[in-house]
Amino acid sequence: MVTLTPLEAELAELAGSVPDPELPVVTLAELGVLRGLHVVAPGRVEVELTPTYTGCPAVEAMAADIERVLHDHGIPQVEVRTVLSPPWTTDAITAEGRRKLAESGIAPPRAAAATAGPVPLTLAIRCPHCGSTDTTLLSRFSSTACKALRRCESCREPFDHFKEL
Repeated sequence: MVTLTPLEAELAELAGSVPDPELPVVTLAELGVLRGLHVVAPGRVEVELTPTYTGCPAVEAMAADIERVLHDHGIPQVEVRTVLSPPWTTDAITAEGRRKLAESGIAPPRAAAATAGPVPLTLAIRCPHCGSTDTTLLSRFSSTACKALRRCESCREPFDHFKEL
């Protein structure tokens, strides 16, 4: 475990507070995509960011938002690097991130999906509106590739489900 300096911890908190551009109800820290921040010289910071999947179009917006926040805090040189190893999984989403997703009407992924072995095809996905597990898959992809579109058969409301990875 890497110990951050007080300045690095402060800057990591700022960078982590940036809302995800595709899921603005959660921050980059809550989503678990902010992997590291290092002050490499006075006024120069490197940030490590792991996308939710390779080719995620939101990475550029995330990097620009992180750069803006750190520039606004007086850091003149910010380099955001994409790090693909270890790959991001839905296990990186914090409990607070999961709570915010559910509160906003997006069914969060199950916890510990990556360590539980293969994901069964018959998952009981709970409706974020009424709590029923009687849901139907409408489309494997929703507004983003990391979400599926489902409908609750109890309350009949459609909802996004953040897929387990």
